[in-house]
Amino acid sequence: MVAFRGQPVTGPGRTMKPQAANARIVVPFEDNRHLTLLLGEFDSHLALIEDRLGIEAHAHGNVIILTGSESQCTIARQVLEDLYGRIAAGENVGPGEFDGLIRHARHEAPADGAQAQIATRRRVIKSRSPTQSVYMRALQEIDLVFGLGPAGTGKTYLAVAMAAHCLEKGLVERIILSRPAVEAGERLGFLPGDMKEKVDPYLRPLYDALYDVLPPEKVERDIEVGVIEIAPLAFMRGRTLANAFVILDEAQNTTSMQMKMFLTRLGENAKMVITGDPSQIDLPPGMTSGLEEAVGLLSGVNGIEAVRFTGSDVVRRDLVARIVAAYDKADETNGQR
Repeated sequence: MVAFRGQPVTGPGRTMKPQAANARIVVPFEDNRHLTLLLGEFDSHLALIEDRLGIEAHAHGNVIILTGSESQCTIARQVLEDLYGRIAAGENVGPGEFDGLIRHARHEAPADGAQAQIATRRRVIKSRSPTQSVYMRALQEIDLVFGLGPAGTGKTYLAVAMAAHCLEKGLVERIILSRPAVEAGERLGFLPGDMKEKVDPYLRPLYDALYDVLPPEKVERDIEVGVIEIAPLAFMRGRTLANAFVILDEAQNTTSMQMKMFLTRLGENAKMVITGDPSQIDLPPGMTSGLEEAVGLLSGVNGIEAVRFTGSDVVRRDLVARIVAAYDKADETNGQR
């Protein structure tokens, strides 16, 4: 007997339970102008909800009709109502906000699942995954934070955003951003220009993050007068970094000696964030990364917290998450061999 999809199969002495009926939830909205922004261009936000939650979502007039698993439809309704409220309050809402709320709503631990946020002059940044919420709270409360995980999880961007927030609130007097200038397949000496021009490509992601959370003219002015300093790790030796928000990015490429040197620069009224991806080490073969070593040595030390991101926390785009997952799977297979 051939059964069509969705049709119960029966036969001599055999029955199958009918599938559970889908829930149908109708979500009304008062203002069609806000509803248009909520739906997105060509209803793209509804398509995102359908993809993430495995339900059907259709707009009809001033209502959105959700069909599918009751629990998933309930999550969709909560997300839609929350974001409609943000739009009504004048906030910009895009795919990232939808994705972030869905990730939080599906998380089972309410204490960790509630969204955290960072306010800067240009924008309010809300967490887009439960791990981001944990990380953002650590940035607010802890003096020395390690953020470890793959690209696209927001670990560096959120650290820069928190630094900008602290500077604007007067909690620190300056921001210091640093990276080790380790070549990834190219030699520094062959790059054109003076030393600043040689190292700027390594520091460009930090500039990009700053320009996204602060007005460009403020960034340029603060860099000129030294309120914001962006420098290679080698320039940190011998200094005491006080009254500052200090970030070391790409820290997986530090040696043990460099990491110890950097950690001991921390002065009074300073916060330090160290970010890196332990799977992307560009040090010479056989050389130990100072990042994982430091995290292990400092585990349990009061005033220090390490937050680990995984491929499921990638918020850059779905394709990046799939790339990270493929590499993680290959690493596990090679490890088993």
